[in-house]
Amino acid sequence: MANKILIVDDAAFMRMMIKDILSKNGYEVVGEAADGAQAVEKYKELNPDLVTMDITMPEKDGIAALKEIKAMDGAAKIIMCSAMGQQSMVIDAIQAGAKDFIVKPFQADRVLEAISKALS
Repeated sequence: MANKILIVDDAAFMRMMIKDILSKNGYEVVGEAADGAQAVEKYKELNPDLVTMDITMPEKDGIAALKEIKAMDGAAKIIMCSAMGQQSMVIDAIQAGAKDFIVKPFQADRVLEAISKALS
């Protein structure tokens, strides 16, 4: 059975890029969200195996959404994505329970490596 993945990013183009990489490699994208608040709702609804979460988003940022999802489901697997290699944000995300971190623009092999590592 394909792993179910929820993609969260405020940029539709970025969601499309990740979706493309994942679909071509046998993962099932079960949903997409454009901000942290939607991400939390979709997580409850879809119960995905893994979430890719942008850090900088309107409404609720990725770190706030990460903390909320981890509070609901301690076993949640979440990989953070960001265009800025901001060390403090990476550290915050990892401390809050993120499994890994991928930097935009996405490199397919790095995305797949992070996802397979987080799911194993």
